[in-house]
Amino acid sequence: MPALIFDCDGVLADTEMHGHLPAFNQTFREFGVPIEWSTDVYGEKVRIGGGKERMRSEFTPELAARWAEFPADAAAQDELIAAMHRRKTDLYTALIAEGRIDPRPGVERLAREAHEQGWALAVASTSAEPSVRAVLTRAVGEDLAAEFRVFAGDVVPRKKPAPDIYLHALAELGIGASDAVVIEDSSIGLRAAVGAGIATIVTKSAYTGGEDFEGASLVLEDLATTTLTDIEHVRALGIAHTTEES
Repeated sequence: MPALIFDCDGVLADTEMHGHLPAFNQTFREFGVPIEWSTDVYGEKVRIGGGKERMRSEFTPELAARWAEFPADAAAQDELIAAMHRRKTDLYTALIAEGRIDPRPGVERLAREAHEQGWALAVASTSAEPSVRAVLTRAVGEDLAAEFRVFAGDVVPRKKPAPDIYLHALAELGIGASDAVVIEDSSIGLRAAVGAGIATIVTKSAYTGGEDFEGASLVLEDLATTTLTDIEHVRALGIAHTTEES
């Protein structure tokens, strides 16, 4: 059985700017951390795979110098980051539940077509699983979301661009790389999928449009006109040189 594997953020919905960013900043305020990411700064943070890892990137000597409550040791930092990330996930899933973020064009239609034609469906993401499931349900509806396997969060030790999440997905689905197609939106996600040997389509998102997508089988603005025939063609070709839709 072939499989269509979606990334979550930027693929199912353009969640980073209007979902994750405000949730991170609200979390910093609630915990008294003197940080507020601008849209430009967050554009750099999205290059880091994983929410806890993005938070951890701020735990520097510079932050310690201006924040009296900076945790003194690594264990205390880990505990604080974990607590902050749980709160951030709650804030983010609430934003999704309120319907503030729209699905990207073509996602539900393409996923439904694939399911009807016997393809397995999955999401592979470095985001926390509750966040992924909230976005997935918003993007494709509760009935179709139930047909997806979800591989998310800390299910593997190394985050994208390491290929671990996709290798894990292949193993759990019981298929080889040649049986799958991945849809990603970022260069780090593309590197992870291609590193696992999977042909990959990129749909550009708000933060990733200017990135280097060499190694993608196809680069698109969105999935609005993409059909399962297109997906099957990409799978048949396997890893290929980049083709960008004008």
